[in-house]
Amino acid sequence: MNTSKSIYGSLLAMALMATPALSMAQGAKIGAIRTSEVVLQSPQFKAASEKMKAEFERRRNELEASAKKFQEDAEKFQKEADLLSAADRAKQEKELNTRRIDIGYQQRQLQEDVQNRDRELTQEMQGKIAQVIEDVAKAGGFDLVVQDPAYASDAVNLTDEVIAKLKTLK
Repeated sequence: MNTSKSIYGSLLAMALMATPALSMAQGAKIGAIRTSEVVLQSPQFKAASEKMKAEFERRRNELEASAKKFQEDAEKFQKEADLLSAADRAKQEKELNTRRIDIGYQQRQLQEDVQNRDRELTQEMQGKIAQVIEDVAKAGGFDLVVQDPAYASDAVNLTDEVIAKLKTLK
């Protein structure tokens, strides 16, 4: 019996302590933002995508051509291997193996370079978007902006306003 009174008293005390925080939150102006929509519709995302394509398309095309040529040479070798002398067969096998290793290394290097550059551009873009969200929130007198809520009415949704402001930035 004393234990249940003690638990009840503790819960009542915790509820009373939380009340000021709740009452402050009730007066707060809250906005919402749909992150994926902001990112996909921002000109910064489109510019970053084009920059990535321009920076890596030539290397990617060269690597694909090199891999295709390697595949053709490997198939030709398999057809002609029985007709070659042991020394020529060993020489061509060694050359094909070296090319296969080089192509694999170049593929890994390209993938790593793409990931690093993507990370750099994403961080740069996130910084701009975060600043615009903060600017829009302050201009609208919002105390809190919630990212990707399950539901937000148009009255508190800042997504279109943020996208519009992002379009004015260079």
